[in-house]
Amino acid sequence: MKENNNKFETNAIRTQLKRSENLEHSVPLYLTSSFVFEDAEDMRASFAEEKERNIYSRYSNPNSSEFIEKVCQMEGAENGFAFASGMAAVFSTLAALLNSGDHILSARSIFGSTHSLFSNFFPKWNISHTYFKIDELEQIESMITPNTKIIYAETPTNPGVDVLDLEELGKIAKRNNLILIIDNCFATPYLQQPIKFGADLVIHSGTKLMDGQGRVLAGITVGNSELMDKVYRFSRITGPALSPFNAWVLSKSLETLAVRVDRHCENALKLAEYLEGNENINWVKYPFLKSHPKYEIAKKQMKAGGCVVAFEVKGGLDAGREFFDSIKLLSLSANLGDSRTIVTHPASTTHSKLSVKERAAVGISDGMVRISVGLEHIDDIIADIEQALG
Repeated sequence: MKENNNKFETNAIRTQLKRSENLEHSVPLYLTSSFVFEDAEDMRASFAEEKERNIYSRYSNPNSSEFIEKVCQMEGAENGFAFASGMAAVFSTLAALLNSGDHILSARSIFGSTHSLFSNFFPKWNISHTYFKIDELEQIESMITPNTKIIYAETPTNPGVDVLDLEELGKIAKRNNLILIIDNCFATPYLQQPIKFGADLVIHSGTKLMDGQGRVLAGITVGNSELMDKVYRFSRITGPALSPFNAWVLSKSLETLAVRVDRHCENALKLAEYLEGNENINWVKYPFLKSHPKYEIAKKQMKAGGCVVAFEVKGGLDAGREFFDSIKLLSLSANLGDSRTIVTHPASTTHSKLSVKERAAVGISDGMVRISVGLEHIDDIIADIEQALG
């Protein structure tokens, strides 16, 4: 990672590939599967890793390299690798670092697909896991076993926007010589940089706020160089690499990340404050609401509260279904971080693979609603939700 004294927004725009002989202002697309060698010695030395250069786009590509460099600068990371999706990043990162017999200590509140990975697939390779409660971090060290290798968490969490104390997690990981991996998708590096608090690796789904318009799938992991080398070597063989086109789209999107996220957060806070005063709502959670149980921690480690608001409609499943069916302007979708406001029912979509008991343990009720607040005018967003609530 190249270090400089420029601000976040400037680096997001001005970090780019060296110009070609055409002196283009905007970085071009490198839609190529492979790269040519000057001679036999160049070919040999390149594969022997005696020189740093592009060989094959499954390993690296100029567009992917630019995207990775930007995210490394944003997160304060040493190195990274870009993936075809957020879950490709999660799986490849963990698979590269874990061996048969290893143990993962994970927050209970995680994305449904990550839970499925831990519960249904890793056991086939004799990789076990234990969940800790997000509001009982003091219990983590009692759950560490001789085989524990990784502490894994996301903050804010999906879908309940709970907040975990990154500084405390960092201290626990360091004391016990464990790898701390944080899914930073809901915050983005603009709002939160987990490496500052002790994280070794940070994972993002680039599909969400990084792209910001619901166009492409992407994932990225950045962090410690030694750990990232293991992730890179696993990934160049197994092939989950991000396409050059999607990398180009994402690098362009990062140029406007700060501007977009500022508006997302402004709208989300206004919506959360409105919902707090609505009589048809049982509860509402948003990291920068003073009523959030971890409000002070959120203020300590985040610049703003993010784009996601969670709440529960009074009346249970039937009232929730009526609310969703009454939405007119906003989108019913399972994505988030889009310019368009998205309304999601986690119990039947993103976390449907969890049992009723498992959902209850992380606060996902049948009446829970997750709203990814977009960039429309806040008055229009509130008006649609207000009429849907009846």
